[in-house]
Amino acid sequence: MIIQFVQFETSLPENEVLAVAEERLPQFRAIPSLVQKYYLKGAGPNQYGGFYVWESPDALAAFRDSDLARSIPSAYKVVGKPDIGIHDLIFPLRS
Repeated sequence: MIIQFVQFETSLPENEVLAVAEERLPQFRAIPSLVQKYYLKGAGPNQYGGFYVWESPDALAAFRDSDLARSIPSAYKVVGKPDIGIHDLIFPLRS
């Protein structure tokens, strides 16, 4: 498995960020190779992110090339460039 950690700043108020996330849930649930996604609120003002668990590097690559992935900055009114980290999962604490 592979982990993708995304952090960004938005110009949207929190209630709108949550509305956008909830509206897009079905699109993310429909991705069979997305094992899990956690929606995150950062410590700073207007800081949010996502923690994705993908089945494989190929699954992540396919997502990154998708319209859904490309729509994230505009959907969330991202300010600046998001911080994206990619990590190989060594093993989970619980299975």
